[in-house]
Amino acid sequence: MDNLNQYNALFSNAAGNASVQKAAADVRNLSNAAQGKGGPSEQKIAYAKQAAEDFEAVFLAQMLGPIFDSLETEGPFGGGPGEKIFRSMLVQEYGKSIAKSGGIGISDAVQREILQLQEVA
Repeated sequence: MDNLNQYNALFSNAAGNASVQKAAADVRNLSNAAQGKGGPSEQKIAYAKQAAEDFEAVFLAQMLGPIFDSLETEGPFGGGPGEKIFRSMLVQEYGKSIAKSGGIGISDAVQREILQLQEVA
């Protein structure tokens, strides 16, 4: 249960991001749905996999954000408030794309923890 609290704390630190809030709700729903005995069903495994992938996408976007924030944009078509909005959306999509194509292994660990929480509950 301590791991679930850690995940919720990480999600709440990045509040305001819709995908973060959705992933946090997914993890909470998984822990609430884990009532059955005898191991998780296929539906719960698929749900855990999606929640773990969403978590990894958010994590990667948070890690990629500072890299893109430090890039200079000059020229006739660069800069401005529109670019700041575009960059944040671009970084979120990069995170989703990396997580969907295999990621860096975080989703596997998160999925194992979610499924372990289901077995305990």
